[in-house]
Amino acid sequence: MTVIARQQKSKVTFLAYALSACVVFLACAGCEEGTDTKAEKAEFEIDKVYERGPLTVHVRLDKSKMTIAETVLLELEATIEGNYEVQMPKVDRLLESFGIVDWDNLGSKLDPNNNVVSTYRYRLEPFLSGTYAVPGFTFEFYDANDVEGKKYELATEPIDVEVTSLLGEQRGELVIADIEDVVEMPKEASYWWIWASCGAGVVGGGIVGLHYLRRRRLDKLVRIFKPAHEIAYERLRAMVKDDLINAGKLKEFYERISDSLRHYIEHRFELRAPERTTEEFLIELQWTDVLSGSDKESIGEFLKHCDLVKFAKYNPTSEQIQRTFDLVKDFIEKTKSDEWKIDVTGKVETEEAVEVGSA
Repeated sequence: MTVIARQQKSKVTFLAYALSACVVFLACAGCEEGTDTKAEKAEFEIDKVYERGPLTVHVRLDKSKMTIAETVLLELEATIEGNYEVQMPKVDRLLESFGIVDWDNLGSKLDPNNNVVSTYRYRLEPFLSGTYAVPGFTFEFYDANDVEGKKYELATEPIDVEVTSLLGEQRGELVIADIEDVVEMPKEASYWWIWASCGAGVVGGGIVGLHYLRRRRLDKLVRIFKPAHEIAYERLRAMVKDDLINAGKLKEFYERISDSLRHYIEHRFELRAPERTTEEFLIELQWTDVLSGSDKESIGEFLKHCDLVKFAKYNPTSEQIQRTFDLVKDFIEKTKSDEWKIDVTGKVETEEAVEVGSA
């Protein structure tokens, strides 16, 4: 065999090996991609599909049943033809029975048909136990080449999610400890002159420190306002997270839920509920017209029930505990208003002070 023939044979052999390696690589890549796609789809228990014209929408949930201590993953995926554009819904404005713990925009990508796929994910937490609906959403889309800019809508349907109660079956066995006797505190010796000297020193040091800091930087006063119902919902979510009932802290549960309602009433209706006893507040409540008669009656029963648990060693049933939580949440939901906001102000470092928002 000649040298040229051997060289040609070697080239043919090398090309054959190269083609075989490419085929194996593509097959493995396809298998891996298919496995990832199946795994991604498998994490969602619910996947509802809606179509209208050039738009296809997937609404996915990773579970349909959960405990009140868990969260549920909501995914909204919109696939639209290349010459159209879609507007994703404002999820935070539509949720009633769930709060948003976290959310993520997974961005847009092209599918094999050159359609644009946009995906958003939201991590939701429930407020109460029971069966609640993740609401339906409305997607707006339009032809980007249409001069008139006519818009179309695709609406999805609500999806029910079952939330298990935060109360366990053992709640009927709760026992409230007896109230301890009043103990008279011993009187301490008066050292007012020492405190006066310390106070003068602190004031003098503070003035010097402020003078020094002002030469280096200025504080920016940022005025932040939050609706009264958002503050109240944050208190309720903190109670659920602390799981006071399962921890056996029944008295603390009633103290905190009573305090949450009293502060909400003060913030929302300008009634001084936290500083007054139940009897004093109910007397004032009779003379105000900012609440309906049924609301006054419900609040009165609620506060008296809380006092029985806190001060009279009353042991409520599991149903009464859940009904107490539901009453507060329902009252806040019924009376909430974005116009009543509370000043929550913090400071950040900057060169000048500005004000953000309004009451």
